[in-house]
Amino acid sequence: MSGLSGVQRGRGTMILSRRSRGERRTLERVAPAGLYPTTFTLDGHAFAAHVRNVTTRGACFQVIDEIAALDFAADAVVELAIRTPWEVVARKGRVAWSKTLDGAAHFGVEYVELPKDAECVGLLNLDNVKIDPALALRVPPSLALRRNVLPFAAADGHVHVACLNALDSAAFQAVEKLLALPLRVEPAEPESLRRALDRIYGDPTNANGASVRSRSVDLRGTGELQPDDVVGLSEEILHAAILRQASDIHIDPDAEQVQIRFRVDGVLERYRQLPANVNNGLISRYKVLCGMDIAEKRAPQDGGFKHTFGRSGQKIDIRVATLPTKHGERMTLRLLALQTEGLTLERLGMCPRDLRSFQGAIDKPHGMILLTGPTGSGKTTTLYAAIRRLLAQEDLNVLTVEDPIEYEIRGVAQVEVDSADKVTFVKALRSVLRHDPDVVMIGEIRDGETADVAIKASLTGHLVFSTLHTNSAVSVVTRLADMRVDRFLIAATLRLAVAQRLVRQLCPRCRKPRELTSSEAAALARPALAGQTVYDPGGCIYCGGRGYIGRLGLFEMLTLDEDWSRRIAGGAEEAELIVRMREQHMATLLDDGVEKLQAGLTSVRDVLSAVSVW
Repeated sequence: MSGLSGVQRGRGTMILSRRSRGERRTLERVAPAGLYPTTFTLDGHAFAAHVRNVTTRGACFQVIDEIAALDFAADAVVELAIRTPWEVVARKGRVAWSKTLDGAAHFGVEYVELPKDAECVGLLNLDNVKIDPALALRVPPSLALRRNVLPFAAADGHVHVACLNALDSAAFQAVEKLLALPLRVEPAEPESLRRALDRIYGDPTNANGASVRSRSVDLRGTGELQPDDVVGLSEEILHAAILRQASDIHIDPDAEQVQIRFRVDGVLERYRQLPANVNNGLISRYKVLCGMDIAEKRAPQDGGFKHTFGRSGQKIDIRVATLPTKHGERMTLRLLALQTEGLTLERLGMCPRDLRSFQGAIDKPHGMILLTGPTGSGKTTTLYAAIRRLLAQEDLNVLTVEDPIEYEIRGVAQVEVDSADKVTFVKALRSVLRHDPDVVMIGEIRDGETADVAIKASLTGHLVFSTLHTNSAVSVVTRLADMRVDRFLIAATLRLAVAQRLVRQLCPRCRKPRELTSSEAAALARPALAGQTVYDPGGCIYCGGRGYIGRLGLFEMLTLDEDWSRRIAGGAEEAELIVRMREQHMATLLDDGVEKLQAGLTSVRDVLSAVSVW
């Protein structure tokens, strides 16, 4: 920004910037709830102030230090540290004006060196907040939308409520009565609040195309559910799970109640507890959507249906399985195809070293790339990200064979294996190879026959992606050999073996530093790390009080060069290959975990629970 206009300065003198008064008045100014304490530095001296109002580009402050005069030079630049209820934000501002009002010094600044995506300091940006649907859906849409209030997180015995008008006491009293907990009001950035309200209280559409208003069904009574209540409850649970970005919904009955739980970031969390008599109606509703036999309650069943979420029309595939238990049928719903647009290699958590190795392997025209790890370790997500990158580079003929199709990718022909064995992996693969593919993805290599077809496909000039269930990258070789694949074929086709795990990612806003203990360092097989700084989860409004904001991958890459191929073809056993990895200082899963631990991305507990220490 250029300098300030105005020739006089000093106490009681207005100093105007080159931006006209009319232009500044077009910026929406919002007064935060309460006066946020701020420190600012001028000419090497620190002063204290309160925030009076804010915009995206600047703010107005009231000085609270007792000073004889507030003398700002033209073009004066101040360093600001604005403390909000959830964080401290550093800003650099150029003074636009100063004056005395009611005996107190006030001044306004326009921020300089402001990033393009800068948030409005002092106002909560709900785009970065994990909203708890268990709170939000307890407020009627009419109240939330009309008064612009949204309860989004619980912490320290309070419910945090985002709002536009921090003085709307009537709305807050109504919300407090519904939630039966004291409130803390958080003024929100207007556009982000409107987007959040639309996402939560907009009309989601059920699988049959009918519009169902988001609402929380009151089931505190003991009467039987009415049909409308069953539909509303089933839609509410789906809606809440999608908002919470859950991978699974568990409906688990016992003698007295039905427990509804979501699996979020690999961890189960409770959503609601319902009366036991709700179970039959709720299970039957989902069975109808799946086309299951609602009369069959003594045998397990499998099925699925599609759900259209919100006004955006996002399609979500839901796989459903039932299991008869002592207290009634148990049901698990797996939600597929969430957040497919975010599937890029750069967002999976690979360090630069591993990202280069992976990209180098998938850029080769042929060969086999195998990912390994337990169920739920993110293998398929990584493969989809690789396919998206290849498609972004050039026009390719990509075909996949999966069970089930977890994500739909535009421009890819995806084949789903039929549970009735009309379409098996082997049958589908043999047919796929007749369609001249450049890239083939196989959901999983389960047996020797599938492995044989995959090997032949890579030998004939195709790039083949697939997954296996082993514990390390080196054990991929052992697993293929157990499937009676000749070792010289493994050496000739395998380009990259990747072992993968998932760990929870710490919220950077509230993580708590501490020193690594000697026992923890020994458990990590890194005794020299004792005393180094690591981080534990905290809890803030951005992460919903949980301390975590998603998951990231741990990776172990085994890139096969001529030396490795020669050793594998010569019959080297797994122990010998592990020694060779150590000699070449190849990073293991544990190495990657320790690096992410030191970087403050995850916790000691998560690394130890995800990785075996040799």
